[in-house]
Amino acid sequence: MKFFLIALLATSASAFQLAPAPTARSSAVYSEVTEEVVEAPAFPTVNGWTADPKAFCLGLPGSLPPVGNFDPLGFTTDLSVPEIKRFREAEVTHGRVAMLASLGYLVGESFHPLFGGQITGPANTHLAQVEHVAPQFFFALAIAIGMAETTRALVGWVPPVQAMTTLAEREERGAFGALLRDGYYPGDIGFDPLGLKPSDPKEFAEMQTKELQNGRLAMLAAAGMCVQEQVDGKGIFEHFGF
Repeated sequence: MKFFLIALLATSASAFQLAPAPTARSSAVYSEVTEEVVEAPAFPTVNGWTADPKAFCLGLPGSLPPVGNFDPLGFTTDLSVPEIKRFREAEVTHGRVAMLASLGYLVGESFHPLFGGQITGPANTHLAQVEHVAPQFFFALAIAIGMAETTRALVGWVPPVQAMTTLAEREERGAFGALLRDGYYPGDIGFDPLGLKPSDPKEFAEMQTKELQNGRLAMLAAAGMCVQEQVDGKGIFEHFGF
């Protein structure tokens, strides 16, 4: 009888024993979770573009066949991302000014209703004539240009003191304290009153390429008209007998 009770108690106790702890291998199998680590890009994506230091001109739009990646003098060779962005900013800005200047040459010499029709002759002399005829307008024009440039600087550029400190830490020279913001796309200051800016990255890149190509042509055209008028003192249409 005693033997039977002892056997019964032993059997009951064994029923409450804890299961053996899982081995290290089984724990690893059950706890293993595959997670894909997505590395953040080194540069922010703006308007669908992310700076790629290995690509020509950081992968910025503007290249078209048959010319393609045109940089025969190597202006963008071995340049940092901020420097290439600064070069593109200058190219876009000068292209826009040149497009307005080219139009101004052609329209201003043939149709100039302002200031009582006193502004005449080659376009190269118009600004000096305006300063003489209406100095207050010339002053207002200078103020307007200054305000536009200040706005552009506040939108796209790092404050001068901070920029010089950052450039000194990076040991970059030649920028003269000019440094674009990391999240700023060269030329995109947010001015789009007609809502022409595409939201699709591919369409934006296509429009940007068109603007660059027209701006480059306009820079050549404006320079050609300016030099031509300085050489012979005649207006553009005078060369065609108009």
